[in-house]
Amino acid sequence: MELAFLHISIFIAFGLLLLAFVFALLRLFRGPSSSDQIVALDLIASIVMGFILLYSLLVDREIYFDIAIIIAMISFLGTIAISIYLKQKS
Repeated sequence: MELAFLHISIFIAFGLLLLAFVFALLRLFRGPSSSDQIVALDLIASIVMGFILLYSLLVDREIYFDIAIIIAMISFLGTIAISIYLKQKS
C-alpha cells in the first residue's frame, strides 16, 4: 500500500512537471524580452533536474543525484554568462 502511494505521487509529480515544462517553453519562445527568455531557460533547467530526481526516486538509484547537481552548476554558470553578455551589450 505504501509503495503504491509513492508511485502514484511520483507519476502525479511527473505530470505537473510536464505541465510546468510546457508553460516554460511557451515563455521561452514567446517571451517579450530577452530577460524573460533567460529566466525561462533557467526554469527549464530546474524542471529537468526535477524530472531526473523523480526518476531516481522511481528506480531507487542515487547516482542520478550527481547528474542533477551537474545540471544545476551548468545552468548557474550559463545564466551568469548570458547576464554578463547582455549587460555589456547594452
